[in-house]
Amino acid sequence: MQPNSKISALILGVFIFIGLSALGYLLGNAAIEYKQYERSVTVKGLSEREYEADIVIWPIQFSTAGNNLESLYNAIEQNTVKIRTFLESYDISLDEISFSSPAIIDKSAQLYNNNLKPEFRYSASQTVTVYSKNVQAVRKIMGKLSELGKQGIVFTGANYQARTEYMFTRLNEVKPEMIEEATRKAREVATKFASDSQSKLGKIKRASQGRFSISARDTNNPHIKKVRVVSTVEYYLSD
Repeated sequence: MQPNSKISALILGVFIFIGLSALGYLLGNAAIEYKQYERSVTVKGLSEREYEADIVIWPIQFSTAGNNLESLYNAIEQNTVKIRTFLESYDISLDEISFSSPAIIDKSAQLYNNNLKPEFRYSASQTVTVYSKNVQAVRKIMGKLSELGKQGIVFTGANYQARTEYMFTRLNEVKPEMIEEATRKAREVATKFASDSQSKLGKIKRASQGRFSISARDTNNPHIKKVRVVSTVEYYLSD
């Protein structure tokens, strides 16, 4: 090999070595920076508020018994009229009141306990339902139901279908503020973590919003609803 060729090959080899070394250095630095950029912290922020229900569904169920079907239906009709008159006297409009079909049971047709003849062959139940947005007014009327009891109406409110329901339908109105509050609280936690770890809080890496839950505040106040949401946010950290 000619001397000039050897020198050229040596120079080329040196340049290749330098180039590979520089590339390795750059890739190494990039990896370090990437790992630093990937440092993050995941935190949760809670927003919880209480609101009064804006709709009440109040089923008023009563029962009666007898041996004559015609008399039984007359009694149901009379009691229904009494309840409707009672509700209207407390400013519950007719369009807020609905009436179900009476349910009649013929006890003599039942196969069990045939040796014991019931005092009344027929029993009937009827439900008058109030669906109203005036929750406070309806709750006041509930406490006056004894006035109807004094008129001979027997109420049966022990079964599940006769339970009063309270609904909160304004969730879309309160969502933006609650999400903002949950996100703000998450950032406060992340900022404290960054400060304690001698880091700086960066931008949001990813965020997810939990489901909104609506429940009664407690068993004694089912008309007061507790609305709750949790936001999960991951932030970048840097030195």
